[in-house]
Amino acid sequence: MLMKAEQSVLVLIDLQEKLMPAIHRGETVVDRCATLATIARLLSVPVLATEQIPQKLGRNRAAVRDGCDITLDKTYFDACPDGLIERLPEGRQHIVIGGCEAHVCMLQTALSLLDAGYKVWVVVDACGSRQPLDRDVALNRLARSGATVVTLEMVAFEWMRHCNHPRFREVQALIK
Repeated sequence: MLMKAEQSVLVLIDLQEKLMPAIHRGETVVDRCATLATIARLLSVPVLATEQIPQKLGRNRAAVRDGCDITLDKTYFDACPDGLIERLPEGRQHIVIGGCEAHVCMLQTALSLLDAGYKVWVVVDACGSRQPLDRDVALNRLARSGATVVTLEMVAFEWMRHCNHPRFREVQALIK
């Protein structure tokens, strides 16, 4: 199944100031998430983010925060009990997700979204954990649970569908 921009929401999980230095390849994860948010906004895809106890872990990195329509503060690892599903735009069943930590907050949120009947795509190059093994096992578990593992470029080109898309050149410049 292809992702459709008009049915998608981008959800970015916990890309916070105090957490990111501990994340393996954390700067790359932040960069990929910020690029995803920029592409989503160019293609009219809503962008939601979460922050795990921001008073302790800080706010999301500015590059990510600036690209989000809504940021949800949370205490649960899974963002759904803290109101994520209620904040998702009505009629959009395709959830594209990235963030940290892949094996905790991102995993639990994605699994709950799957349980709630959403179609979930996990952007592998926009996910991180402190340990690469934890990230890899989480991605494997998500794939076995029904999520589709994709890359940023797969998302961008599926959302646009063709090279005549009015935003094609702008999006292409962001990913090259």
